[in-house]
Amino acid sequence: MRILLAVDGSSSSDAVIQEAAWRLWPQGSEFAVMTVVDPYFFPRAPQLLQEAIHSMRKMLDEMARPLVEAGWTAEPNVILDNVRHALPRAASEWKAQLVMMGSHGRGAVGRLLVGSTAQAVLRHAECSVEIVRSRRQGAEPKSGMRVLVPTDGSEHAEAALNAVAALPWPNGSQFLVIASPEYPVLVGEYPFYAPEQMTELTKVSHEHAGSAAKEGAEVLANAKLAVSCQVTEPKDTPAHSILAAAEEWKADLIVMGSHGRRGFDRLILGSVSETVALHARCSVEVVRMPLAVM
Repeated sequence: MRILLAVDGSSSSDAVIQEAAWRLWPQGSEFAVMTVVDPYFFPRAPQLLQEAIHSMRKMLDEMARPLVEAGWTAEPNVILDNVRHALPRAASEWKAQLVMMGSHGRGAVGRLLVGSTAQAVLRHAECSVEIVRSRRQGAEPKSGMRVLVPTDGSEHAEAALNAVAALPWPNGSQFLVIASPEYPVLVGEYPFYAPEQMTELTKVSHEHAGSAAKEGAEVLANAKLAVSCQVTEPKDTPAHSILAAAEEWKADLIVMGSHGRRGFDRLILGSVSETVALHARCSVEVVRMPLAVM
């Protein structure tokens, strides 16, 4: 597996390194530890730019040390570019399968993860992206994780479930597959649903959620993972249902597909996965399906 770690020397980036070194990964996995320096901020100071690059390289060597000591290959790399453009492109060129990055950074000029960088990578990276947050207090290295996997029965949710099933996990890890019924939102007088139609729609939605959760749990059970499933109470949005479930269950990690059954409509209205990734208190991995080969 090829994992790109996007860092900038902040405490948020420290959490990325710690999480990567803490986790179990498939044998032969490789890491790229990358940071971005935007040359735009050094138009007439080439010496300062070179000093910044040198400083960043030393920082990357130091940050990569826990991974190297754990026996992994960790390649440091400083990129000169605009950060929002550089990370998705670097991930593609390096053929990364996962980008791990913090939810925010130092905020200094030219440093990583300022503004909407995390959002830009979530939207434009061709591979899976994990927004990493510090683990809960008291978590021991290699101790079990609590992994929440939302599903709606779509192929994208299935991809997330398969990704979870394919990875090694610390002993004692627990997995919860959730699905939330989706009820029609009635705006004004159109569309019109008779009471009996609303009753039937509610019933069908609840049954679909139950089937999706059960089938998702079977995928993880077949991988010999300790899994349970449940149908959650619907909230005003699917994202809020997932966030509430993660808080209640005290999840360490949410793994979910990039979008669900409503596809393009959900993307236009505001991606559920993006909302969860940016607002959850735990780490969130958004699994992106491989691009189809034409």
